[in-house]
Amino acid sequence: MKLKAELSGIEHPLFIRREDGRVFAEIEGRKYELEIRERGGNEYLLLEDTKVHSCRVESFHDSFTVHLRGKGHSIRIIDPRRLRSSEGVGRQDHGSVEIVAPMPGKVVRVLVSEGEAVTAGSGILVVEAMKMQNELKTPKTGRVVSIRAGAGATVNAGDVLAVVE
Repeated sequence: MKLKAELSGIEHPLFIRREDGRVFAEIEGRKYELEIRERGGNEYLLLEDTKVHSCRVESFHDSFTVHLRGKGHSIRIIDPRRLRSSEGVGRQDHGSVEIVAPMPGKVVRVLVSEGEAVTAGSGILVVEAMKMQNELKTPKTGRVVSIRAGAGATVNAGDVLAVVE
């Protein structure tokens, strides 16, 4: 899958694919083959050849921060196909905001129900992509008017998962 990764405000081409429980990635000409193991919560082990890296991932509205080797790396993944189709995380229309899947994955938990009042920054759903769980949060205070994907649903990048008014 051809994507872009924005690190420290600079976009980098990113190619990524999953195969047989491994993740193959290429960024700026550097190639990586990783096995990712979940330790619980937002903690992961990244196995690369004989190296083992421990990291923690914090997910935000349209980006995430990876804490690795004592440093936090803020990353935003951009899918050019989604940009061409005018899809976006948290796009707004008539006072409502649509919470959309930032990349293909699986909904593992729905944290709210339809009709529930939420505040800006509240978690709405948890989507797992590439063995990492990302909590999708609402950027505005309001009421959940629609949940369009339940736990276990497979989603594509740009799919609308929930609407908050």
